[in-house]
Amino acid sequence: MKPLEVIALAGPTAAGKTAAALALAEHLPLEVISVDSALVYRGMDIGTAKPSPAERAALPHHLIDLVDPAESYSAARFAADARRLVAAIRARGAWPLLVGGTMLYFKALWDGIDPLPPADAALRAAIDAEARERGWPALHAQLAQVDPLTAARLAPRDAQRIQRALEVHRMTGRPMSSLTTGRLTRDFQAERSAPAGIALISLEPADRGWLHRRIGERFAAMLDAGLIDEVRGLRARADLNASLASMRCVGYRQVWEALDAGADLERGSAAWHELLERGSAATRQLAKRQMTWLRSMPWRQVVACDAADAAEQVLRSVLPMTGSHR
Repeated sequence: MKPLEVIALAGPTAAGKTAAALALAEHLPLEVISVDSALVYRGMDIGTAKPSPAERAALPHHLIDLVDPAESYSAARFAADARRLVAAIRARGAWPLLVGGTMLYFKALWDGIDPLPPADAALRAAIDAEARERGWPALHAQLAQVDPLTAARLAPRDAQRIQRALEVHRMTGRPMSSLTTGRLTRDFQAERSAPAGIALISLEPADRGWLHRRIGERFAAMLDAGLIDEVRGLRARADLNASLASMRCVGYRQVWEALDAGADLERGSAAWHELLERGSAATRQLAKRQMTWLRSMPWRQVVACDAADAAEQVLRSVLPMTGSHR
């Protein structure tokens, strides 16, 4: 077996990955490589639960604040950036610690990714307009006509992936499934063996209700911390719109839509409570998708994130593999 080169800490949103990373950093020389498709955007701090300046000062973080929200950042670019960073961190004598919940990024790094055409903002806007008029289930049915293999693995309301598959088909005239080797379409099939040199620790709740409560509490805290004003500032930019990948991030999308509707979002208002529920529900759906990806990797080491000693369990799992002792 290839010697351990990389430690990966994955899990659904709100599972406590940042806290576990900081606990590990007390015992190992670490540098974090963020595996989060939202943290790459500058100026999107509250709704992404971006590590605080103090946390980033205590532990070096990479792949955060890379691009402007008007720009795109792909899984292929992540994989290239992460490979470069892993080599550099190892050369410095530290452990690369991959931390995040964007499972497509993990898969792109481990399995490679197929080249697909870049995003087309105008085409995405047109697809979004269709979805507003007809609903995403109708567009999912449309996708099933032109790309049944891709449609079969997507939920009828998986807006982001349905949009991408339709975009690729309309740009190339070919189904997205015909343009891939299958490496990233195996997301719901069990991967029985671990990638060489990687230890994956997965923070997963024994009680799903515990995670749902955490998600609701965290989204309420984001609203109290100024998420609505953060989105107002982004909406005021002429170069940003709701169809951009950055503005489709969970939380940002729901606040943007509420502001578009002219809702009274004063704390405690009916619209504020509705936004809280919609944002929390969208985050729960994200967590569900993340858990589905994780279950496709039976070689992962699961730590119950809702256990009182979760951080201690992470330490017991990781330190022996690195040859470190407390």
